[in-house]
Amino acid sequence: MEESKSTTTAVQAASLRPMVLAALFAALTAVGAYIAVPIGPVPIVLQNFFVLLAGILLGSRWGLIAVGIYLLAGAVGLPVFAGGTGGLARFAGPTGGFLLGYLPVVFLVGKIVEGRPPRLWRDVAALVLGSLLLYLCGVSWLKMVTGMSLSKAIAAGMLPFLPGDGLKIAAAALAARSIRPLLQREAAVPAGS
Repeated sequence: MEESKSTTTAVQAASLRPMVLAALFAALTAVGAYIAVPIGPVPIVLQNFFVLLAGILLGSRWGLIAVGIYLLAGAVGLPVFAGGTGGLARFAGPTGGFLLGYLPVVFLVGKIVEGRPPRLWRDVAALVLGSLLLYLCGVSWLKMVTGMSLSKAIAAGMLPFLPGDGLKIAAAALAARSIRPLLQREAAVPAGS
């Protein structure tokens, strides 16, 4: 009977764990929005770092849930977007494509790495592809909303961010390499041990 109770507790803890991690990454993404440098219509932020890291560490499903929680919090007006803003209007503004682009980005990054042995090259490839997808979503939306030419939208929404995003990709790959074993070890330890 005691073993059955212990097994039930371990199963409950295992099912709660991804929910807690998704909530944590939603909160980290919100914190990343407060670390912003305004340089034009699109500020430099750390949101995308946490979105990419969520995809690498949580996978497509729970990464998508984490980003969904973050976007929902912003949509209802919580000040979780860059500059401490929130509300539905942010999705219609110049950065709306980047915000909405977080959903396919985290899903893509998660799909590339989940269920496969961890490899640094795979993580970097997933992060680069995710960043390119984010630029595709964000720059095309910026062009449409502002009426800029494509070259101006690229100059405002992509070019200034390439060096910083390269650093974010490197940092996310290294962070994932350090954090992933901790998460796997915690998942393997039964509750109450």
